[in-house]
Parts: sequence; structure tokens; C-alpha cells
Amino acid sequence: MRLTLHTDYALRTLIYLGLRQERRVSIREIAEAHRISENHLVKVVHNLGRGGFIETTRGKGGGLRLARPPEAINVGAVVRFTEEDMALVACFQDPATGGGCALIHACRLQGLLGEALAAFLAVLDGQSLADLLRPNRAAMAARLGLPAPEAA
Repeated sequence: MRLTLHTDYALRTLIYLGLRQERRVSIREIAEAHRISENHLVKVVHNLGRGGFIETTRGKGGGLRLARPPEAINVGAVVRFTEEDMALVACFQDPATGGGCALIHACRLQGLLGEALAAFLAVLDGQSLADLLRPNRAAMAARLGLPAPEAA
């Protein structure tokens, strides 16, 4: 399984905002720090705002910030929200027809992969943004060219 760039950029955005909770930041700032496309990041930020993960404010003094404390942002929820299609194989797409698979209802693959996907998501559900930030705040800030964050 491979997560989309949209989800990757969403998680990177949340990490950046988690490291800069003391102030609002710009899309450009995040894009430059992560060396990613600012145009693509605009779409990601819009989606994160729609999902209630971040707050966006336009105009002078505007910018982005987390909408909730890092402890209240669940990694599994972010992945579910940002991934459009979690179907690992064609038979996940339409359970009635198996997505055109000739082996539908005779093969164990759908059940096996469904169980694996559930386990993957369960691991992510057990982690918050705070858990991602906690052990490496200073190292992550340094890698992004940010001042060392204050202890959270």
C-alpha cells in the first residue's frame, strides 16, 4: 500500500504546524521548509481546513494554525480523511461484483487484505500528532530550519 502525496503533504503540514504552534504560518513557509510544491500544498491546506484539522485566516496577520491541540489530532483520522480510495485491490471497490474479479466470493484475498488494512489503520488510530512530535521535536525543527521549539 502506498499513501498519496496529498496525505504525505497533509501529515507534513500538520507536523510543521505542530512545531510552530506559537504563531500562524504561511503556505509558502511550509512549502519551502519541506521543499514541496506550493501550488499542490494550497489544495492540501484547503482540504485540511474543510476537515477541521487546521484553521486558515486570510489577510494581514493571517495564516495557518492547528484547529485543535496536537493530542486531539488522530493520525488515522487524517489518513482516512485525505485518502480518497483505500481499496487495496479491485474486489474492494464493489463488494457485490468484486470489481470484475472472476474469483469473487471464492477467494480469501479480499478478507486477508481487509484484515491487513484494518490492522494498518488500527496502528495509525493509536497515534496522535503529539505522538509524532514528542520524541523528535528539536531534531525535526532543525531539519526544517526552524528554531528549537519550546517544550510542549
